[in-house]
Amino acid sequence: MPKPAFRPRNLILALLGLAALVWAAQFLIHFWHYAVTDDAFVTGHVHQISSQVDGQVTAVSAQENQTVAAGDVLVRIDPLPFEIGVAEARSSLAQAEATAAERRAAVGQADAHWAQAKAHALQAEAESAEARARLALVKLTLERSNRMASDRAVAPAELDDARANSDVAEATVKAAAANEAGWRAGIKSAEEEQAAAAAQVTAAAAAIELSRASLRDAERKLSYVTLTAPAAGRIGAKNVEFGNRVQVGQTLMVVVEPEMWIEANFKETQLARMRPGQTATVTIDAIPGRVFQARIESVAPASGAQFALLPPDNATGNFTKVVQRIPVKVVFLPGEMEAVADRIRPGLSAVVEVRVR
Repeated sequence: MPKPAFRPRNLILALLGLAALVWAAQFLIHFWHYAVTDDAFVTGHVHQISSQVDGQVTAVSAQENQTVAAGDVLVRIDPLPFEIGVAEARSSLAQAEATAAERRAAVGQADAHWAQAKAHALQAEAESAEARARLALVKLTLERSNRMASDRAVAPAELDDARANSDVAEATVKAAAANEAGWRAGIKSAEEEQAAAAAQVTAAAAAIELSRASLRDAERKLSYVTLTAPAAGRIGAKNVEFGNRVQVGQTLMVVVEPEMWIEANFKETQLARMRPGQTATVTIDAIPGRVFQARIESVAPASGAQFALLPPDNATGNFTKVVQRIPVKVVFLPGEMEAVADRIRPGLSAVVEVRVR
C-alpha cells in the first residue's frame, strides 16, 4: 500500500495550531496572574500661577519650558498703587491710635470729674447735717424763749432774735439740701460722662482693630505683586508679557514639578485582589521598548464617575449597567525615571500591569 505523500501545508497548519495553543496558554496564564489597563496616564503636580491682584505687569522673569527653583521670581506687577494703599492704611492706623489716646484721656478726665463731684457731695452732705443740727438747736432755743416770754422772763428783743435765728437756720438747711442735691446730680452726670467716655474708648479700640486689619490687607496685596515659583519645576502654558494688564485669578503660567506618577483606571472587576504595595510594570507610549518598575501606592475612595462634574443618576427607568473604573495611584520605584526623566510629561498615555496572583 503506497505511503501518503508529505504535504508541507499540513506541517505549517500544525505549527500554526501549536503556536496558537502556546499563545492562548500564555495569554490565559498572564490574564490569571496580572490585572492590565491601558486607561492610564502620567500625571504630576501642576501649579497654576495666577494673579491675586489687578495691575500692570512690569517684569516677566520666566520663559516657556524654563527650569526654575522654588522661590524664583516669575512675574512682577506694578507695586505703586499698593504701596499707596499701605501708606494710607498706616496713616489711618496712626489717626485711630491718636483718637484712642484722646478717648483714654477723656476717661481720666471723667473719672476726675466724678471724684470731684463725689467729694463735694460728701462735703454738702456734712454741711446739710450740720445745718439740720443747728436748726434743731435754734428750734429748742426758740421754744424755750416762747415759754419764757409767756412768763415775761425774756425781753421781746431776745424773742425776736430767736425767731430770726430760727428762720436763718431753716433757710440754711434748705440751701444745704439744695447744694447736696446739686452735687448728687453732679455725681450722676459724671457717671454718665464716664460711661460715654468708656464707650468712646471701646469704639476707638474697634477703629484701631479695623485700621490694623486694613493695613494687613494692604500689606497682603502689596506682597502679591511679586509672583514666585511655589516649587521647583519647568514653566509651561506661559500666557503673560511685559506691559499686560492682569486680573485677579488670571492664570499666567504653570509650574510642572519633576515628580511624576501614573493614574491607572482599573475596572471594578479587577480590584478584588489589588492592594497598595503590590508591584507593577509600566510602559509609556512615548518611550517604546522601556518597561518601568513601579508599585501601587493607593486606591481612590470612589469611582471616577463620582468625581465627575455631573455624577450619573441611576434612579431612572432606563438603567444600563456599566463597569465602573477606579483610579489607582502607581508610583515609579526609585531610580526608574533618572535616565528618561526629561522625556516623561504629565498627560502621556501608559499601560499598567499589576501582578495580583
